[in-house]
Amino acid sequence: MTGPYPTRRHVIAGVSTAALTVAARRATAATLPYKNPALPVEQRVADLIGRMTLEEKVAQMQCVWLHKDRIQTVGGDFDAAKASQAYPNGLGMIARPSDRKGVKNTNAGADAGMANRNALETATYTNAAQTWAVEQTRLGIPLFLHEESLHGYTARDATCFPQAIALASSFDPALVERVFSVCAKEMRARGANLALAPVVDVCRDPRWGRVEETYGEDTHLMGVMGKAAVTGFSGTNRKLARDKVFATLKHMTGHGQPERGINTAPAQISERVLREVFFPPFEKIVRETPIAAVMPSYNEIDGIPSHANRWLLTTILRKEWGFKGVTVSDYFALKEMQTRHRLVPDLTEAAYRAVKAGVDIETPDGEAYPNLIALVKAGRVTEAEIDAIVRRILELKFLGGLFEAPYVDAGAADGLTATPDAVKLAREAAVRSAVLLKNDGVLPLDGKKVGKLLLLGTHAKDTPIGGYSDIPRHVVSIHEGLEKEAKTQGFTLEYREAVRLTKVRDWAEDKVEFTDPAVNARLIAEAVEAAKSADTIVMVLGDNEQTSREAWWETHLGDRDSLDLIGQQNDLAAAIFALNKPTVVFLLNGRPLSINLLQNKANAIIEGWYLGQETGHAAADLLFGRANPGGKLPISVPRSVGQLPVFYNAKPTANRNYLGGDNTPLYPFGFGLSYTSFALSAPRLSKATIKTTDSVTVSVEVRNTGKRAGDEVVQLYIRDDVSSVTRPIKEMKGFKRVTLAPGATTTVELTITPEDLQFYDTDMKRVVEPGTFTVMTGPNSRDLQTVTLTVA
Repeated sequence: MTGPYPTRRHVIAGVSTAALTVAARRATAATLPYKNPALPVEQRVADLIGRMTLEEKVAQMQCVWLHKDRIQTVGGDFDAAKASQAYPNGLGMIARPSDRKGVKNTNAGADAGMANRNALETATYTNAAQTWAVEQTRLGIPLFLHEESLHGYTARDATCFPQAIALASSFDPALVERVFSVCAKEMRARGANLALAPVVDVCRDPRWGRVEETYGEDTHLMGVMGKAAVTGFSGTNRKLARDKVFATLKHMTGHGQPERGINTAPAQISERVLREVFFPPFEKIVRETPIAAVMPSYNEIDGIPSHANRWLLTTILRKEWGFKGVTVSDYFALKEMQTRHRLVPDLTEAAYRAVKAGVDIETPDGEAYPNLIALVKAGRVTEAEIDAIVRRILELKFLGGLFEAPYVDAGAADGLTATPDAVKLAREAAVRSAVLLKNDGVLPLDGKKVGKLLLLGTHAKDTPIGGYSDIPRHVVSIHEGLEKEAKTQGFTLEYREAVRLTKVRDWAEDKVEFTDPAVNARLIAEAVEAAKSADTIVMVLGDNEQTSREAWWETHLGDRDSLDLIGQQNDLAAAIFALNKPTVVFLLNGRPLSINLLQNKANAIIEGWYLGQETGHAAADLLFGRANPGGKLPISVPRSVGQLPVFYNAKPTANRNYLGGDNTPLYPFGFGLSYTSFALSAPRLSKATIKTTDSVTVSVEVRNTGKRAGDEVVQLYIRDDVSSVTRPIKEMKGFKRVTLAPGATTTVELTITPEDLQFYDTDMKRVVEPGTFTVMTGPNSRDLQTVTLTVA
């Protein structure tokens, strides 16, 4: 059985001749080669595409989202009759079946204040849509049904894990794979089969509002974590298992270093930097996983928007790397060639530029690609070009098993959502993602000694979980977590709101209204008064979903020109620090923040980023020592925006200091403390001299010198000492997170391969040049020990 519709019995009595004809046609279709699962996929694709009209082919390249009213009743149920009228030649994809787009809401963006479908409703909707596609269109081609899943399936009641930037802080690819395996199961249970994730944009500008969606600033870390996410979503085989979904790499490329930090702004990046920094995560995942889809970025590079860039999407992606999947446009990106980039005069030319560049599917709606039919008839696009695209689309639908099993068990979907094991994993992920930035010994707290604990901050109760989130079944706030802790350990907990950031924290709401300073002045005064009688203070500060987010339009902003704490948060902090009480700061935020005051005055600081639905439980575990922080920063934290860019893998000439200033980051890439201490040996090489085609093993002895069990992340960096093209001062080439009991010792071994030593020479060819390399290991990118490797 494949779900609630394993077979369809057609009642003969009283039906029309037309219905009987349809039934007979279905019976005949069942004997066609493309319907035969025993045949090779290539043969099935060839048979099916040979039966398709041009109109049916172009329909497979289209999606619907804004205009889901064309396929739904006014109440939002799927309507097969309307779908047949709107899409007589079938349809390739439906966007976000879990949302209620098309129900009195056709604005181009997420919808503030609208509850999306639950598990049963979504599964019912996807089953109805697939029934129409499979049983009521001429050829019965099933649908791609895509959803967002950046840090959990973005759907009502689904498990919400820590945001991507937090998961990166775990430096734990095995954990990331487990997280996205859960996401895949929850998606597939509701009928979705394509995730628009992960984001593997290397982020080099923290002003950019989408920092939180990335795995940070480092090319190597990005590739490793992105690969783990794809494996979690899709497994290791192009043939999709029943509990897996296809994944989409986003956004190719340069998206993470836009001009002025503005989302979708031009990325003035040379080919060399593209190849050395921005391409590698995409290339690694394309070469090493069964990645199904790649999404181009909104930005332009050297005057060419990515969706019109044939060099990017065809020469590099397909010819150089051998990508076999489909390219899926970002939302409205084809239309924006006309409206924003001013590249083309109309949607027909947008379709022409995109299809020639290598964009296979237009999302979220078919606005430009319906014009492909006329372009083919005019001879500007050949039907062979269309066929090549449609072959790729059909191949994935066959590999996904969608022809054989398009339906799901709608009644089972809710039981497969946010299971106890999934919630347990969310808590584990939150604990392993947190980074201890400072600790003078106040942490971990002891419930018997903490006295009266005062918890401050609006987001200690109203928990931000980051962009691309829906509403989980339950979000545990830090207040809830500490309230349970107080009852268990017998101390007194008090709470004051203390400071607000914005009127609401709805990510989808266009307008951002910052809290009136007068309101915050009153709240701060109340907090200070309460703090006078407190013994220990925990302040929850940072961001929310409105102060750090994707800026998708001029009326929906999210990038910032400052990295300071927003609003009156520093005023609150200064007033509390003036009391000289033991004070811990717990940050919940989406971007690196220049927290100079907090670093100077707080007794301890934990960087949580957004920790998902188990935020409060994880915070209690960390604050009271049941868990020992072991995360590391996946991105450098600047002292101010004046330092930008401040990424660690800069070139040698970028390191001169500022007049009267400091060119070092507030916290370096890879930084993170622990409640215990570790001693790391200098690196040892298995061979001091190697050939250009050899690998070498780097060994580091790690000893827990403290009194608590804890985690350390051993990090490996290299520098090409003299090269024919300038190279960074250091580049990460490996890492491993290890757990050690007090007094325990282990040896971590990391491998440097010829690929790790390569760079692009003056002819833009990959080479390993003979010479010396400085090999560096340590607990972060700053505190490193070295050894020299000679390549002969």
